[in-house]
Amino acid sequence: MSQVPDFNKISPEAKKDIEELKRRIGDYKTGREDEERFKLYRLTRGVYGQRQFGVQMFRTKIPFGKLTTEQLVAIANAAEKYTNGNLHITTRQNIQMHYVKLDDSPAVWSDLASYNVTAREACGNTVRNITASAKAGIDPNEPFDVSPYAQAAFEYFLRNPICQDMGRKIKPAFSSSEQDSAFTYFHDFGFIPRVRQENGEERRGFKLIVGGGLGAVSIVGHTVYEFLEEEKIIPFMEAAIRVFDRYGEREKRMKARMKYLVQKLGIEEFLRLVEEERKGIKNQEYWIDANAVPTGQPKEEQAIFEATPHNTVRYENWRRTNVFEQKQEGWFGVQVRVYLGNIQAEKARKFAALVQTVAADDIRLTVNQGMLLRFVREDNLPYLFNELEKLGLAEAGFDSIMDITACPGTDTCALGVTNSTGLSGELEKILEQEYPELIDERNIKIKISGCMNSCGQHMAASIGFHGSSIKKRPLVIPAMQVVLGGGVDPQGKGFVAEKVIKVPTKKVPDVVRYLLDEYLEKATEGEYFNDFYYRNGKKYFYDLLKPLAQIDSLEGADFFDWGQDHAYKQEIGVGECAGVTLDVVGTIIQDAFDKVELSKEAYVGKAYADSIYHSYTAFVIGAKALLLSADVKCNTHKGILSDFQTHYINAGKIVFEENFERYVLSMKKQTPSEEFAKQYSTAAKAFVQEVIAIREGQLAETGQEKLVISNYYKA
Repeated sequence: MSQVPDFNKISPEAKKDIEELKRRIGDYKTGREDEERFKLYRLTRGVYGQRQFGVQMFRTKIPFGKLTTEQLVAIANAAEKYTNGNLHITTRQNIQMHYVKLDDSPAVWSDLASYNVTAREACGNTVRNITASAKAGIDPNEPFDVSPYAQAAFEYFLRNPICQDMGRKIKPAFSSSEQDSAFTYFHDFGFIPRVRQENGEERRGFKLIVGGGLGAVSIVGHTVYEFLEEEKIIPFMEAAIRVFDRYGEREKRMKARMKYLVQKLGIEEFLRLVEEERKGIKNQEYWIDANAVPTGQPKEEQAIFEATPHNTVRYENWRRTNVFEQKQEGWFGVQVRVYLGNIQAEKARKFAALVQTVAADDIRLTVNQGMLLRFVREDNLPYLFNELEKLGLAEAGFDSIMDITACPGTDTCALGVTNSTGLSGELEKILEQEYPELIDERNIKIKISGCMNSCGQHMAASIGFHGSSIKKRPLVIPAMQVVLGGGVDPQGKGFVAEKVIKVPTKKVPDVVRYLLDEYLEKATEGEYFNDFYYRNGKKYFYDLLKPLAQIDSLEGADFFDWGQDHAYKQEIGVGECAGVTLDVVGTIIQDAFDKVELSKEAYVGKAYADSIYHSYTAFVIGAKALLLSADVKCNTHKGILSDFQTHYINAGKIVFEENFERYVLSMKKQTPSEEFAKQYSTAAKAFVQEVIAIREGQLAETGQEKLVISNYYKA
């Protein structure tokens, strides 16, 4: 299935992105752009530094994990052409490619853009990929298909001015049903579909969760609406993101997520501020076409392939654990386990060809790093199984305890502390050999992250692990923090796991054995694993696992990490989601000027709300530049506006006829009209010009630019 990119199909917006990326790579390589400043830019274009020097991870942004076979082949071709040929499926329903040369990243994007695959805002402080239940549209338990709503949210916030300069990332998720298979409870925004009757008609809406998150401190989100009408969900998100952008922490990276802002303000005050923003947002209502994402049902004349399973026992296990009947009668969904989420390019192409013969042209990447096929005929299941067997993709036990989720860890990630992939392989082997009877156990999930940041979603696992270390002078022992009791219970309630004990990583297989043996022996009939954990309590399990935490008897390979043949050496790099920035005040002022130009461009295009927000950002960045020149810390937009009034206007260093903060924030009290957009843009331009003049005066006195080495630039 060879493909030639059709560059005539690349949208003007994507072409602009790709050309800008190419130009700024050139500026960085010739020294015209500072490395840290360039890093923040390239992240928002999906280009992320990896552990190995001189190469990048390139991440695509695939809303709710939906891929056509043509798109999968395009990604496979790009992976083979520019990388080591591996496609890595993530827990955010994206595909990542590793070992990409920086100079090749625009070409990778170009090859994908003609198939409507983007990298814009796949990383960085943006609205990240919008995830959703992979079964959406075919889930027997869903009140309606959430796919069109996830797609609409993706389109609405892509390149949206309100989320281009945030202090940290935003992660939304849509579940298909109350069972919460999308883990909405640990997202910044979580949506669960609901219907109710109004005047004899069915009304669609969503239960809305806000302010959840995983990571070093995991927080279950707040339910702020039991039913929010469908046309109000995107306006709510827009207003809430504006609040996050203005009040969110920017100096302290670890406190910069929305969950901390909600915690700091309190949910009532947060919602009050959201309501304050309503008047100034782009749309008071945003209706979504419920048919915008077709279900993809194949034509009735789909061919039937007569076949007998090559291995009857394996087939029956696969059929029972990986296949389910859709809500569309007579059609079946087939879930595909992908070991560690990795699939080589040639295998991906063969898989795509198989999908074209027996399923809908609609592959869904899953949050547990697998794939879901839709609209398969029952008569074709034996044939599909045989063909998947040839590809090594017919392992049974999808989303069961056997199907372990793991991030790449120290394989490629600079933040990785320990090797999560090698450990995952060892645990899957133990489970298959020693606990084969658990192949149907879906209420115990094992998830592994190479560090505390939870890319493997370990805090949402019944049994989770994250990379750590233990000192035994003069050596450092690779270790795993054991966490228990997380995930979604059978009723759809979400839990965050509890940290129990830290053990050497080579003892983790015994941790799993101890836990499962204890559960299988002592749990009551039908008792859910997490209920068993919480019934006995954290201390009970600490005592159970404590013998495995002893380090005095360690020897030889116990000091090696999984997949290594030498003593462990801890090498932790700097994460790139956000970090320290080195810059000069003059460059920050240029950013403000660029926002003025973007405001003008949006105004000409009659995008008045966008023009207003660009102008708002120009005010903030301009004020920030002068505050930094005076060594005033800048960690929130709200603080900048207030401090500028104090340090510059009240001090008589600049003339501004109104209260600066009040005027700048008038944008949230104004309907985004043409008249206000023009007046506000004109004022922003004049302000930035005044900032430039003041800075030129400062430079005339000092004779040199001011270097800023801090997180304050982020504000």
